[in-house]
Amino acid sequence: MATETVGVNSDAGIAGTRNASSGRVEIRTIVSRKVAQLSKRGFDVAVSSAALIFLLPLIAAMAGALLILQGRPLFIRHNRVGLGGKSFPCLKFRSMVVNADLVLRSHLRDNEAARQEWEETHKLKNDPRITPIGGFLRKSSVDELPQLINIILGDMSLVGPRPIVRDEIVRYGLHIEDYKRVRPGLTGLWQISGRNDTSYHDRVALDVRYVREWSFWRDLSIIAKTVPAVLKSSGSY
Repeated sequence: MATETVGVNSDAGIAGTRNASSGRVEIRTIVSRKVAQLSKRGFDVAVSSAALIFLLPLIAAMAGALLILQGRPLFIRHNRVGLGGKSFPCLKFRSMVVNADLVLRSHLRDNEAARQEWEETHKLKNDPRITPIGGFLRKSSVDELPQLINIILGDMSLVGPRPIVRDEIVRYGLHIEDYKRVRPGLTGLWQISGRNDTSYHDRVALDVRYVREWSFWRDLSIIAKTVPAVLKSSGSY
């Protein structure tokens, strides 16, 4: 009987030790994840603020050019899906005609090839909505510079999945939960992997891979690779 009692107490002690150890590991994991998130956010704010100050003359010059060449509005605020599935107004220089939605509907109604391309990729290589200067803005990605403000406000991150509209959620299927775990990014794996030259399936796979394999060093690598990708205008239209 004494032997049995010792055995039970011993098993309980081992189990308790394992539970305590498991609990400490879980706490360390949570703390580590929180520190990583705070570090990423701090990096986003610091770099975006510095970039906004440095690029302010370019942004002002571009705003002046747009005002002269295509008039107001200079910027658009397009609702996109953000962290946790919440909507936010994504800022961009206006690169399309004012009645873009009407032009798109008319074009898709009269052009079967364009309609199929839109259904597959949610993009058009020959988009009738794009203004002459808008083509340059999109090709050079200058139209996205106002999103530095979105990053400072906490809507976006420097690196992450590109922000999507609600109509695109269905394309992610169950992987939309991965997308909603992080802030959308100004750049990301998709941008340095061909952008619109890739399929939508590949885009989703790249977003999932980024979220599940995230590290601070990977973010730095993506930022470094974004510069040559933008200069080459790879898959940008």
